[in-house]
Parts: sequence; C-alpha cells; structure tokens
Amino acid sequence: MGIHHYFKSLSDLETLVRCPGRFKYHEHNVASHSFKVTKISQFLGTVEEQNGQEVDWKALYEKSLNHDYAELFTGDIKTPVKYASAELRELFSQVEDQMVKKFIDTEIPPQFQGVYRERFKEGKDASLEGQILSVADKIDLLYESFGEIQKGNPDPLFMEIYEGALSTIMKFRELECVRYFLDYILPDMLSEKFIPHSELKERTERLIGSADE
Repeated sequence: MGIHHYFKSLSDLETLVRCPGRFKYHEHNVASHSFKVTKISQFLGTVEEQNGQEVDWKALYEKSLNHDYAELFTGDIKTPVKYASAELRELFSQVEDQMVKKFIDTEIPPQFQGVYRERFKEGKDASLEGQILSVADKIDLLYESFGEIQKGNPDPLFMEIYEGALSTIMKFRELECVRYFLDYILPDMLSEKFIPHSELKERTERLIGSADE
C-alpha cells in the first residue's frame, strides 16, 4: 500500500498495450509512450525557447511524464473511439479523474496528496507547456501509426489514426516547434523508403504471372 503501491504500479504501465485488439507489427506500451512523449516535448520546448518563448521546464516535464498515468485504471482507448463525440470524451475524462482521485486518496500519504493531484490532472491545457504536450503526444502517435503503414499493415485504422494525429498537430501550427516539425521533421519521415500497397500488389501479381508461364 502507499508509495510502494505507486512505485509498483509504474511497472504495470509496461503491460498496457496501446491500440489494443488490432494486429500490429510493433507493439507499443503506455510506459514507453510516456518516455517518448517526454523526449519529444523536450525538443519542442527547446525550439520554442530558442525562438524567444519562456518555457516552464518543470511543468513541461511533469505534464509529459504523467499525462497517461490514468490509463493504468482505464486502459488505452483508441483515439477514434475516445474522440467519437464530445460527450463520450467528457465521460472518459470524468471516469479517469474519479479513479485517479480515489488512487491518490488511498495510496498517496496525506502530505503529498496535493502535489500529486496537481501532477495527475489533465496536462493538455492552454498554457505553452500544455500545447507542447498536445503536439508531442500526437507526434508519437503519428510515428506509431506511420510505422505500421510503412511496414504494410493493411488495417485502415492506422491511416485513420495517422490523419487524425496530423490534423491535431496542424491545429497548433502557430507554434514555432510545429512549424519546425512540418518544415524539417515530417519531410524526413515521408522520404523514408517503403513498399506501398500498390507496389506490393504489382510485385505479387508479377511473381504469380511468372510462375504460371
């Protein structure tokens, strides 16, 4: 119980598979996602800082590290489902908030509860740090879905996730870090060579045709 239970629960985040119930060439878990989002946020924050913005690094790191801890109680819910409607998203948010509150009240010693209520609350707010987190979260999701598309996963869900993630990133295009991502990082991603479905189909038909000759 107590902080021991909290520390132990961190390992449980490694068992939470993202985008469950679908075939994937590469499984991702919530623990690794949180780490990657923190590293991406660090870079995006650096871009903002070098362009004259004042970044609250403590807030940015705490928001990034903790942003998906509530999934320990609810599991990962696919983005298209979670955002199917504003009402559904609000319901998920209320459930997460209540479960996190219960966990804090039960497991976190009283003298630290106020601190952890602040750390575990929704980090994607209107602050610069909250906006950076929103972008970093979607950049990692973009890479996860792109990886499946690149490997030839035929499930259309990954294209849907890719498009949704990019659309969300575009909503923050007034940020210098997003402009940098769009101008320099995304083109590098798209320049990587991979076999598109059309080419794979052509190669398959050619091989079958050669075998029949």
